[in-house]
Amino acid sequence: MSGKRSGGIPIYLQVADVLRQRIARGVWPQGHCLPSLEALQAEFGVARVTMRQSIELLARDGLLSPQRGRGTFVTGMPDASRAINVVTTLDQLVQLYRETQPKIVNIDEAAAVAPLRPDDGTPAERYVFMRRVHSHHGEPYCVINIYLDERIFRRSPRRFREQTVIPILTSMKAVAIAQARQVLTIGTADMEVARLLGIAVNAPIAEVRRVFTDADGRVIYLGEVCYRGDAIHLDMNLKP
Repeated sequence: MSGKRSGGIPIYLQVADVLRQRIARGVWPQGHCLPSLEALQAEFGVARVTMRQSIELLARDGLLSPQRGRGTFVTGMPDASRAINVVTTLDQLVQLYRETQPKIVNIDEAAAVAPLRPDDGTPAERYVFMRRVHSHHGEPYCVINIYLDERIFRRSPRRFREQTVIPILTSMKAVAIAQARQVLTIGTADMEVARLLGIAVNAPIAEVRRVFTDADGRVIYLGEVCYRGDAIHLDMNLKP
């Protein structure tokens, strides 16, 4: 790892994020003694002072405890309240947004052509594009690109700009969602997503693509969401 910043994120923060993920995934459970400072330096290819900064950051968060002459031990777990459940029905998704009430930061808004795929459905005449970051408990957890049928957007532009879109859609009597699909894939953060979410470039992310169509097969909503890897909790009931 070079001494340069990736996407404006200091190297020690990138290293700390990797260490935090190892703790969260149980690779380093509570009570575990981390490899020596020299071994971690060699693994990440960073200076000693950078490695110390990363460890000190996690120590301030209560996750690590450096002990002179003994080593650095895992003493806590990352805050589980940042985890967002991946749900499998539209009703659950609406309820999730209502319960979490994320803080919305709008980054961009414009007319745009939605990047639809052949099997998504028929395109609407025009779409309004909104790019935003959702935060929970002060921590950004996802970046979302929204393409909303302009005819629907114009019915309540202020609400669509200030609130989460999906609960508004489902509450509008004049809007009928005939089909709602979502696909989740695992990817890595590019420079912009890393900067917006405060994670390292190439850190794991969950990419969720949601497509809603009306009774005529017209795509009225397309959402492309990038979640932090440590903000996703997927719990599925595997029926026997």
